[in-house]
Amino acid sequence: MHKFLRAVGFSQYTEKKQVQKLIRDIIIHADERSYTTVGKKTLVAEFDRNFAEDIGIAVCGEFDEDDTYSFDYYLPYLRSDLVSTAEDISIERHAAKESYAGICDDPKVGVSLIFYLQNMISYLKLQGEGKIPAKGTSLNLSALSCQGTIMMPIQKTEWQKKKIAKDAVQRNRLIQAARGGDEEAMESLTLEDMDTYTSISRKIQKADIFSLVDTYFMPYGVECDQYSVLGEITDMKLVTNGLTGEKVHILTLCCNDLNLKVAINSIDLLGEPAVGRRFKGSVWLQGQVNFPEKS
Repeated sequence: MHKFLRAVGFSQYTEKKQVQKLIRDIIIHADERSYTTVGKKTLVAEFDRNFAEDIGIAVCGEFDEDDTYSFDYYLPYLRSDLVSTAEDISIERHAAKESYAGICDDPKVGVSLIFYLQNMISYLKLQGEGKIPAKGTSLNLSALSCQGTIMMPIQKTEWQKKKIAKDAVQRNRLIQAARGGDEEAMESLTLEDMDTYTSISRKIQKADIFSLVDTYFMPYGVECDQYSVLGEITDMKLVTNGLTGEKVHILTLCCNDLNLKVAINSIDLLGEPAVGRRFKGSVWLQGQVNFPEKS
């Protein structure tokens, strides 16, 4: 079973027979069908079905030369219309199957963002036309979570909020300059990190870590597209899976100035979500790349 199937409202689907029946139903009653050719004889096909607003399951496989469809894999998804970053993106195929991972270096986060590519068919079409790599792309990030906790926010004055925003802009400028080889920017960033480390080391002896760290975004576990996040909830909605009746929270988060949406089953979320509070949990990162023709 796919670990994150429960995140889109299928927590009771624990047997292979149940999932196989669900896959057949998705193929027959798909809301969206996408096709493209790979090589001379292979037709790759993806069948998507939404079970609530923005959440659903995609079934991927291929037709052979006799028009026989063979199912390869399925994945739950959360679609997002929120642009997270416009930094350069690289895409590579997974070794075991016809699926793809993307990587993006966004200076705001501090780590390389590795995500599961949602719009594989669009990418394959452009690749077949010789338009990859493409310039001028942007990225909509979303994530699925199987475990999360709601935390209270750190209380900040308006002056503190403005100072944090100003410092973030200045830090991003320094990072961009350092990436371009500016030695003064590198030195400034190094000194700033040392000051931050010293300050936190002193304060953590008397204060809880989550009263010092406002948000974070860092790798989690051994799989490269899973992360541990702590972010402020800026928007939220509760949707219902039309097939199972399970409730799913869709939270819009701001983590290190990076905006993304997270879907989590209500039974897996500890606490009551609200705008202004924080979400802490582990997530599987997905992304839809907006290529120039569709951006």
